[in-house]
Amino acid sequence: MKTNTELNSRAFVLGLDGVPWDLLEEWVGAGELKHFGTVMREGTAGPLTSTVPATTPLAWPSIATGVRPDKHGIYGFRRLTENYTHQVYTGNDVKQPALWEMLSPAIVGNVPMTYPAREINGTMVAGMMTPQIGEGFTYPQSLSDEITTRIPDYQIALDWSQYLNSKDEFLPDLNALVQNRRELMRLLMADDDWRLFFFVYTAPDRLQHIIWEEDILLEHYRYLDDILGEVMAYVEDHDATLYIVSDHGFGPIEKKVAVNRVLANEGLLTQRKQKGVRGTLSKLGITKDGVMGVLSRLGIDDEMVVDHLPQSVTAQVAKQIPGAHFLFDVDHANTTAFVYSFGHVYVNDTRRFEQGIVDPTEIPAVKRQLRSVFEGLTDPETGEHVLRVTDGTVEYPTDPTAPDLIVEPLPRYDIATALSEEVFTPTPMAGNHLPEGIFLAWGSDIAAGSQPTDATVYDVAPTVLHGLGEAIPDNTDGRVLREIFTLKSIPATAEIREKAYAKGEVIATVDEDFSDVENRLRGLGYIE
Repeated sequence: MKTNTELNSRAFVLGLDGVPWDLLEEWVGAGELKHFGTVMREGTAGPLTSTVPATTPLAWPSIATGVRPDKHGIYGFRRLTENYTHQVYTGNDVKQPALWEMLSPAIVGNVPMTYPAREINGTMVAGMMTPQIGEGFTYPQSLSDEITTRIPDYQIALDWSQYLNSKDEFLPDLNALVQNRRELMRLLMADDDWRLFFFVYTAPDRLQHIIWEEDILLEHYRYLDDILGEVMAYVEDHDATLYIVSDHGFGPIEKKVAVNRVLANEGLLTQRKQKGVRGTLSKLGITKDGVMGVLSRLGIDDEMVVDHLPQSVTAQVAKQIPGAHFLFDVDHANTTAFVYSFGHVYVNDTRRFEQGIVDPTEIPAVKRQLRSVFEGLTDPETGEHVLRVTDGTVEYPTDPTAPDLIVEPLPRYDIATALSEEVFTPTPMAGNHLPEGIFLAWGSDIAAGSQPTDATVYDVAPTVLHGLGEAIPDNTDGRVLREIFTLKSIPATAEIREKAYAKGEVIATVDEDFSDVENRLRGLGYIE
C-alpha cells in the first residue's frame, strides 16, 4: 500500500447486513475470525449506530447518502398513502445522491434499495427489492446476460417463508446463495476501473432472523471471514481503503408485541365493525386466514392472488373479508392513531389522511398520550418495559409528513402491527434487529488500533468521501470520523470541504409485479 503521507484514491465498502458489534467483538477476541482480527489490530473498529428504527430500507440509503430518512425519502419497504394503502418503495424514491453518484467510476453490487439499477459512470447490480432478473436488474443491461451465463444459479433472494418449518433445508440453500453472491463479487472485481467499489452481503441478516444458534452463526461468520480475506488482498493490490459496515445489529427474540392492539385496548384505535358483507362473512366464520387456508389447499397462494388481480381489487376484497390487518381492518374514521410498518406511529390527523379525525393543533397532546401508553407497557410475565419511543419530529425534522413517533422493541422483543387478540404473542422468528452494527476500516491512512467515536450510519458517506480527498455533502447529517485516520495522513490534516451534490436523473421506470418481493419480506417477518 501507499505510505500514509500519500492519499489513497480508492475506497472499497464491504457491506454486511445485520452484523452485531458485540458478537463480532466476542469472536474476534476468541481468535475465531482471523481476517476480522487483522483489520481490528491494523485498522479501526467499533460499533455503528443505525437509523431509528434500525432496519435495512432506512439504513442502507443513509449509509450511501449520509443523510437521515426524512432527507433521502425512504421510511420502510412500503410507502403509506393518504388513503391508507401502500406502495413498494424503489431506488427511484431515494431523493439524495448516493456515494456512487458522488464518486466515479463506481462498481455497485447487491446494495438494498437500488432497484431499478440506474445509469451511473460504472456498473450496478441491483440488490434487495429487485423483483426478478431482467430489465432494471443491472446497468448496463448487458451485464444481466453475463451474470446468468457465468452464474447460472444466481438468485436475488430465497422465499424465506418456506424455511420457518424446514430449517434443515435452509442452511444449504443459504450457503449456495452466498456462494453465488461471492461469484458475482469476483465477476465485478475483474473490472479495475473504479474509485468506489460498494458490495453488500445480506445473508447474515437472513440467517439470524431464522436461526439463532451460536455454533451455526459462527460457522457462517467464518465463511464471511474468508470472503473478507479475499477482499483485503484485492484492496491491497488496488491501493484502496477498506470500509466494513453493517446497517444494524442483531439479537435473539422471544415475543412479539402487537402495538396496534395496545392502541385498540386504550380506545385510540377502532377495529372495523362486522356489519354488511363483513358481518355476514364473520357470522359464517369466513376470515382472511380461513380464505387463504382454503386457497392454499387448492394450490393458490398469496403470490398467485396478487399476481392475477389488480391491487385495487385485492385491497377492496381485503377490506370486505374480516381479519386483523393493520390497515384494512381499522375503522380510520374512528381512530386517533395507528402504527404502520417498522413501528412508525401516525396520528390520524385531518391534514395528512382522507379520514383523519385529529385536528393538527391537537397532535402534540395526542403524541404525549401515545408516548405514555407505549413507554408504560410492560410484559405481564416479567414486569419489564418492552418499548422505546422516539419523537418523529426530532428524528425526521425536515419532513412534515414523517411519522409522529417511532416505537422500537427493546432486546428480546419484536413489534407486530397486526390486530391480534393478545398484546404479547409467540414469534416464529429467532432473531431481530438491534441498533449497534459495525464500522471497521483498514488501509494506509487508517490508524492501527483506533476506534471511531459515537459513529452512526450517517458518518459513513462523509468519511469515505473525505478519505479520498473529496468534499462531503453540504446537507449531511453525519460527520467525518477524523479520529480513525493516522495523525500525519492527508485525511487527518486536510480541511473538510462541503459542496452540494446533484442527484442523477431517474431513467428507468418501474412497472413490475412486486408480489414475490413482498413474499420474501413476509417470510422474514418484515411485513404482515
